[in-house]
Amino acid sequence: MNQLKVHLQQTIVTLRQQGWSKRKIARELGLDRGTVDNYLAGQVSKPAIPRTGSESPAEPNPAPAPAAGQATTEAKPAIPRTGSSAPTVAGRQSLCAPLREQIEQALAAGLSVQRIYQDLVAEQKFTGSYDSVWRLARKLELVLALPFRRMECGPGEEAQVDFGQGAWVLENGKRRRPHVLRVVLSHSRKGYCEVVWRQTTESFIRCLENAFRAFGGVPRTTVIDNLRAAVTRADWFEPELNPKVVLFCEHYGTIILPTKPAMPRHKGKIEAGVKYVQSNALAGRTFDSLNAQNLFLLEWEKNTADTRIHGTTKQPVARIFNDREKPQLLALPPSLFPTFEEAQRMVHQDGYIELQRAYYSVPPEYVGRKIWVRWEPRLVRIFNLRLVQIALHTRHEPGKFATDPAHIHDHKRAIIEHGAEWLLDRARLLGIHSGTWAETMFAHGAPQGLRVLPGLLHLAEKHPAAQLERACQLAAQHGAWRLKDVKAILARATPPPQQQFTFLESHPLIRDLKTYENLVPVCFARNSETTDQKTKSHEQNEP
Repeated sequence: MNQLKVHLQQTIVTLRQQGWSKRKIARELGLDRGTVDNYLAGQVSKPAIPRTGSESPAEPNPAPAPAAGQATTEAKPAIPRTGSSAPTVAGRQSLCAPLREQIEQALAAGLSVQRIYQDLVAEQKFTGSYDSVWRLARKLELVLALPFRRMECGPGEEAQVDFGQGAWVLENGKRRRPHVLRVVLSHSRKGYCEVVWRQTTESFIRCLENAFRAFGGVPRTTVIDNLRAAVTRADWFEPELNPKVVLFCEHYGTIILPTKPAMPRHKGKIEAGVKYVQSNALAGRTFDSLNAQNLFLLEWEKNTADTRIHGTTKQPVARIFNDREKPQLLALPPSLFPTFEEAQRMVHQDGYIELQRAYYSVPPEYVGRKIWVRWEPRLVRIFNLRLVQIALHTRHEPGKFATDPAHIHDHKRAIIEHGAEWLLDRARLLGIHSGTWAETMFAHGAPQGLRVLPGLLHLAEKHPAAQLERACQLAAQHGAWRLKDVKAILARATPPPQQQFTFLESHPLIRDLKTYENLVPVCFARNSETTDQKTKSHEQNEP
């Protein structure tokens, strides 16, 4: 636990004596609740230690005597940091004190406290407890810890962004506490802050845009926390940003870099900047509206935050910003980032998505899949997960359906949906008479004629084109413009089907095949004798 300043210690004790809760004390002083809890717990069990050089040191409260049979706890010796001249607190010496050098070497070698304790018991016959070794190791780790590396940025290179709690707003008798967004340029510490009710993606983008407009330029990189409004999946190596935030970065030419999860020191400048706003500008104040608090913050930024001499740079913030950083910022784009909202939707089985109780069609191949929907006051744009636009609709009222004809699959499209001209063109392809009959019929019978045209095309699938042409010609000559008249003509012109007979395998008049088999050799023998006689006769007759 970090050592609190004396005035904060006194404030915590005083407010606790006045009946304040630990939560309220932590909120008003800008401290962590655990810090307040630990400090108040330490006030009960630990005696007050006078500071070196104090003229009237406070007398420590004597510790209560232990009950009969109860073992006394081991006193914690104060171990000064390297180079510290502060005297140690008098008390019983820890059993680990003679072994301090050995424990320090073991910690430097990377051994765990449990391993160090086991080695001391086995090698040094250590009789103390594990907690005694752990307490000394904890203090030595604080002394031996490497210092943090400071990261300073050049002018116009980086801005850090984070949310915190704003001041109370009292509206219509109700108290509400908004969120305050703080943006700090890392080089000059020039800041901008704005309070909003919700940490949404839209409010985050608009506050960041207002900050860039107030600075008069854009930093090359923007370091943010892993807030849900901007980061969809936190990852130190490959974080996933909200698609809307990605478009905002492309519009302004900046790059957003989320910090490592659970690592606030990666954006230490904004951590200190948020605390500065809360403790200096907003602490103890109440406003009657959100707008009033924002107006106050603008004046405070101009008259107080910009004119202060920063503790690190040792110069006024406004001077460094105007002389060094503002000329190095990227130029602002000519237009503001467009206003729209977006969200993910699932495509229903009927090929539509629901958006604010209205329904919009998408291509059939996206049924059952997730897509991105981006809606503006008058338009709805639909994208796949690769952010490629797949549909565009105008906004509709709740309960209405917006359907793009191209989104209807051919297998689900009725032939009548193609329209009258498409059907008439198909009828003209059947022949001159078929096309003439269809045009005249449609002129006489529309709109009922639109139902007849698919029937005429269906007849072309059952009858030859020549027969259908002849039937349409006869129907037109007799002024018959009904489909059943054409069907009747086709029925009369088509000959009845020929009756099919089946062959009998056995009958009294049909001889058995064996009979014919026996006759075949006889017939061939007779034919051979006849042929020989004719040949001899022919030879005798020759001269």
